[in-house]
Amino acid sequence: NIRILAASMVEKAKSGHPGGAMGGADFVNVLYSEYLQYDPENPTWEGRDRFFLDPGHMSPMLYSQLALAGKFTIDELKEFRQWGSPTPGHPEVDFTRGIENSSGPLGQGHVFAVGAAIGAKFLAARTGNPTFSKETIYAYISDGGIQEEISQGAGRIAGLLGLSNLIMYYDSNDVQLSTFVNEVSTEDTAMKYQAWGWKVITINGNDAAEIRAALKAANEETERPTLIIGKTIMGKGAMGPNGESFENKVSTHGQPLGAAGASIANTITNLGGDAENPFVIFPEVAEMYENRKNELRKIVAARHAEQAEWEAANPELAKKFHDFYNKNLPDIDYAAIEQKADQATRSASGSMLALFSEKIENMVVSSADLSNSDKTEGFLKNSKPFKKGDFSGGFLHAGVSELTMACIMNGMALHGGIIPVCGTFFVFSDYMKPAFRMSALMRQQVIYVWTHDAFRVGEDGPTHQPVEHELQVRLMEALKNHKGKNSMLVLRPSDVDETTVAWKMALENQDTPTALILSRQNVKSLPRKDKYNESLGATKGAYVVKDSEGTPDVILLASGSEVSTLFAATELLESRANLNVRIVSVPSEGLFFSQPESYIRSVIDYNLPIFGLTAGLPLSMQRLVGLKGKVFGLDHFGDSAPYTVLDEKFGFNAENIYNQVMEYLSTQK
Repeated sequence: NIRILAASMVEKAKSGHPGGAMGGADFVNVLYSEYLQYDPENPTWEGRDRFFLDPGHMSPMLYSQLALAGKFTIDELKEFRQWGSPTPGHPEVDFTRGIENSSGPLGQGHVFAVGAAIGAKFLAARTGNPTFSKETIYAYISDGGIQEEISQGAGRIAGLLGLSNLIMYYDSNDVQLSTFVNEVSTEDTAMKYQAWGWKVITINGNDAAEIRAALKAANEETERPTLIIGKTIMGKGAMGPNGESFENKVSTHGQPLGAAGASIANTITNLGGDAENPFVIFPEVAEMYENRKNELRKIVAARHAEQAEWEAANPELAKKFHDFYNKNLPDIDYAAIEQKADQATRSASGSMLALFSEKIENMVVSSADLSNSDKTEGFLKNSKPFKKGDFSGGFLHAGVSELTMACIMNGMALHGGIIPVCGTFFVFSDYMKPAFRMSALMRQQVIYVWTHDAFRVGEDGPTHQPVEHELQVRLMEALKNHKGKNSMLVLRPSDVDETTVAWKMALENQDTPTALILSRQNVKSLPRKDKYNESLGATKGAYVVKDSEGTPDVILLASGSEVSTLFAATELLESRANLNVRIVSVPSEGLFFSQPESYIRSVIDYNLPIFGLTAGLPLSMQRLVGLKGKVFGLDHFGDSAPYTVLDEKFGFNAENIYNQVMEYLSTQK
C-alpha cells in the first residue's frame, strides 16, 4: 500500500523520488504498526518515540506511512509538491503531523536523532521523569547519508556515549541518484559502526519478519546504539511496459517511474492496487492501523498514569519538567551582574555561562574542542561533561566536529525541553552553515557562540581570521522564515556590558537561532553611567551610545570592538575639528531594521553624513550607512602578527579613522 501511494504521488506530481520509498516501505510499516510509541490524541506528548528521517527525498514513503496512521488525507497525498500543500518535496518539521524534523540535506537528519537521544537521557537524569527513560529515538538513513562526512562525527559520539535509546535503520539498496554505490564506496559499513561501539544487525530489509526481529533485539539493547542494516531493493515491485522487472535501477531513484521507462500501471497492478484508482488505503491496512491506535491508547494511558504518579510524588521535579517544556526561564537579575571592565567579550560570555550553569537547569552547552578558548568552559563551573552512563551534567565535548555538534544541538532543540548552546571560533562557522541554516528554517532556539571574531585573532594568521564571515551570517538576518520573522538573530556586542544584554536577548529569543559574535582580545568598556540599563538599547538592534550636543556633523556606526575605536577617534574629531559626533552601536542590523521607521530615523538620520567602521568586509555595513555613506573595513585576507600590530597596519586606530572621516566629510560639502 505504501509503495503504491509513494509511486503514485511522484507520478502525479511529475517529480520526486519513488525508488527508495518503494524499497524502504517494509521497515516503516513494521516500525509504525508495531514499535513506535506515540499518543494518537496528543502528537506533542513529551515522552513519545521520535522518528527522524535523514533522506528527505524519501518523503513519499513518510507521507504515505503517516497517511496510514491518520496524519494525512488521501487528497493531501495527491497534492504532493504543490503550492500550499502540507506534503512538500522534502518534509518540513510539523509535530502535529508526525514529522519530527525538516530533512533534505543528507546526513543532518540522523544527527538530529543523536541530539534527541542525548536530550532524552539528559532530561531523564535532570528531571527523573520516567517517561524519558522509556523513550526511543529512531533514525532512518540512506547510502547518501552514510557517505556524508557528518556521519563520522555522529557515529563516533553516539558510540562514545552509549546511546542505547538510539536505533538507526540504514536502507542499504546499493543505488544512488546517478550511479551504483559500489562505484563510489567499498567500505565495510558494519565494521565501521562496530568500531565506534555500535551494535550492528544486518537483515533483509524487505522481509517483515527479519525487520521485526531486528527491532526487538535493538530495543532490548541497554549499552549501545544499534544500527540495523537493511539490504533493500530500489524500486521494489516496479514493472516495465512488457511486464519485466524494473527493480534495482538508478533511473528510478530521482524521477517518476514513467519518466524512468517503467510502467506505473503495471507497477500498481503488480503491487495489488488498482491502476485506475491508486490513491486508496486498503481496508485491511486501515483496520490494522486502527487496531494499532487502540494498542497505543492503552500503552500511552499506562505511560501517562506512571508520569502522573511520579508528578504527585515529586511536585518540585514535576514543576521543573513543565517549566522546561513551557520555556519558562528562571528569574535572573541581569542588572546586578557585574562584568569585569575592559575584558574580551568572549570572557564576559564565559562569565554568563558560569552563572547559567547554576541558574538554568535545562541548558546544554557544547564546544568543538575549544571550550578553554571560546570560554564555554565557564558552564563547567557548576556542571560536568556527559559520559556513557552519566548524563547528570550538561556539557558535551563534541571533539573537532563543528557541523556534527551543531546538528546535535538542532536535535536537542527539536526534542524539546532543552536550551542548546554550542561554541567554536567564528572562522569555523563555515563548517556549520548547513546546520544553522536548518536551525533557521525549522525555527529552533539554538544559541551559537562564535568567538575570535575578526583579524584580531592575530598570530594564527589568515586561516583563522574571519573577514567575510559576519556578512555571511548577517544574510540570515535579512532572510525571513515562514512566519515572516528574521530567520536568525545575530548579535555582535560592543563590550562586556552589552554582552550581558546579548545573552539575555538570546535566551528570550525562543523561536529562531541566535548567533553571538565575540572578541578574542580585550575591548575597552564604553563610558556608561548605568551599565546595564544603558546597554539595553541593544534590544533595538542599534542605539546611540554617545550623542552630540547639537545636530551631529557626522554619525559613526560600528558593532563589536570597533565601537570603542570610534570613541577614540571621536576624541580627535571633537578636539581637532570641533565636530559634533554621534556614535551608534549596531549589534544587530536585522533587528534594527525591524524597528518602527520612527525609531530608525531617530538613531540614524540619513540626511546627515554617516560613516561605518567594521573589521569585516565593507559591504557588511553598506545598508546601514546608505548610498551616501562610507564604510571603512577590510577588503582582503588578514596576516599573521600580534593583533595590535595588525590594528596599526590595517588602519584600525584612532588616527586613521579620524583621517578617514575627515576625508569623507570633505566630499559631502
